[in-house]
Amino acid sequence: MFTILLIIIYFAFISLGLPDSLLGSAWPVIYGQLGVPISYAGIITMIIAGGTIISSLLSDRFTRKFGAGVITAVSVMTTAAALYGFSISNSFIMLCIWSVPYGLGAGAVDAALNNYVALNYASRHMSWLHCFWGVGAVVGPYVMSYCLTSGFGWQRGYQSIAIIQIVLASIIFASLPLWGKRNKPGSNGEKQIKKLKLTQVLNIRGVKCVLLAFFCYGTLETTAGLWASSYLVEFRGIPSGIAAGFASLFFIGITFGRFVSGFFADKVGDKLFIRIGLIVIICGIILVGIPAKSSIIALVGIVVIGLGCSPVFPSMLHSTPANFGQEYSQAIIGIEMASAYSGSTIMPLFFGLIADYIGIGLYSIYLGSFAILMLIMSEMLNKLMVNSR
Repeated sequence: MFTILLIIIYFAFISLGLPDSLLGSAWPVIYGQLGVPISYAGIITMIIAGGTIISSLLSDRFTRKFGAGVITAVSVMTTAAALYGFSISNSFIMLCIWSVPYGLGAGAVDAALNNYVALNYASRHMSWLHCFWGVGAVVGPYVMSYCLTSGFGWQRGYQSIAIIQIVLASIIFASLPLWGKRNKPGSNGEKQIKKLKLTQVLNIRGVKCVLLAFFCYGTLETTAGLWASSYLVEFRGIPSGIAAGFASLFFIGITFGRFVSGFFADKVGDKLFIRIGLIVIICGIILVGIPAKSSIIALVGIVVIGLGCSPVFPSMLHSTPANFGQEYSQAIIGIEMASAYSGSTIMPLFFGLIADYIGIGLYSIYLGSFAILMLIMSEMLNKLMVNSR
């Protein structure tokens, strides 16, 4: 039963990644058909991100009441409904309306699943599960691309992913009896999960450090991926085709790195893996920023940043119960996810303003600032946790 449930959770993580890249893949066609400016994609992503942040903050309350399995199943079904809603939308307003359940479903399942895995499974599974998220994020655009190139249209692309989500949600609903056997608060010596207000969670020792670390990670990963190609083309003079290829290798590096790191996660441990990952990220940023004539150093640096990112986020999440206790983990993971989403939503846009008004050459300095701040917050958290024991 343990193995069956783990396989189901792996598929649930694929379902998390499937919708994430669809809008970017389909938008060049959508905005033309709907007759809206290309920049309106930012409005949709902001609505989705807002819903994701809200549901992440509320995940503790709903998970305590209904359980991680129910929340996961309902959230995946909600996302499926939103994706189908996208497929039948014939106006930008309708896309905005369906973006609300789109974001709400994504945030709730993300926080609930991450806490469930952190409580019940070894660190290697957290790395592999987030690797499977990457698989979903890669497969989604391929499905959309097939539908567009075959003449089916972007609507069929969204419908196809919606059908996959419905099947996954049905499987998760059927597996609900297995979830309760793995995680019953108060059983097997586990502490009862405590109901906490947001202000109470923020007052827990070390929480402010970890939230800032998650904010920095969300900022760094999204900014690095979003602006890599533009930086390489406009500042380093690299041809757009080569730049786009290496920018995609950033995401492939994260996914592949998480697969490989899963084999070492249990032996290395979360804290050391976070430290190693951050040092690798900083090394990659240094390579990107070196003012060398040869462009290969910057290209390699982009890939190195992706590889460095790979163990950091899963290890940060998995270490939450160990740092703060099982009774607080669901509440804290919910706001950790909200903090990461806030960074990934706001700060890449802020760098866009910097690129417009100052220069995109500050790319490596911007990334380096957040990487160093994240390393400082991580080490401060480790020190606080040692002193509190």
